[in-house]
Amino acid sequence: MAFGEVGTSLSKVKASSLNLAGTYGFSGTLSGLADETPLVLISTFTSDGSDDTASFTSNINSTYKEYLFIFNNIHAQTDDVSFLFNFSADSGSNYNVTKTTTFFEASHLENGSDYGFGYAAGRDLAQSTDFQMVMGGGADLGADNDQSVSGILKLYNPSSTTFVKHFMGSSSFSESRDWAWSSHFSGYCNTTSAINAVQFKMSSGQIQGGTIDLFGVV
Repeated sequence: MAFGEVGTSLSKVKASSLNLAGTYGFSGTLSGLADETPLVLISTFTSDGSDDTASFTSNINSTYKEYLFIFNNIHAQTDDVSFLFNFSADSGSNYNVTKTTTFFEASHLENGSDYGFGYAAGRDLAQSTDFQMVMGGGADLGADNDQSVSGILKLYNPSSTTFVKHFMGSSSFSESRDWAWSSHFSGYCNTTSAINAVQFKMSSGQIQGGTIDLFGVV
């Protein structure tokens, strides 16, 4: 019998009669697959414990149609701050691109006594050049030694000079009042100018730990 034959079921295949090396032409080596990985690491920011900002000012260009930032265990200097980002169309001279965004979140108190889910009015932007928050929460990120924020930011086709620039992301963080939060945001840069730099920072104080990796998506 042959694979694909009408009426043939796998129950008829016996281990003693199935010769993958010869009968079905399987040599043990897969061919025809792409040699490249889907993610190409471009650069990494590693906090030295006293960083005012984390800026990516090079290699965001037409090489890739999608760029991915992964921020890992970003630690704040002070309590009750937000982790923010903004874009630049002039290679980092200014981070003031006009954005419209939307934001929703889920939360759960550490002792299990309370929880929540909903749209986060006030965390979004409407035709604003302000920095965008990556986290929700009533009291924001905590500065305890074991508290941090991790997540991702995706930026699509930043070098287009025809379309607006879409982005989306999510974060998980431990709030200063011991809540666990899951935040989700998306939006667009309302410009046809190419976006060529991205900056992250705290709303107040410094970044005092963590890494941010920038990948090109093949």
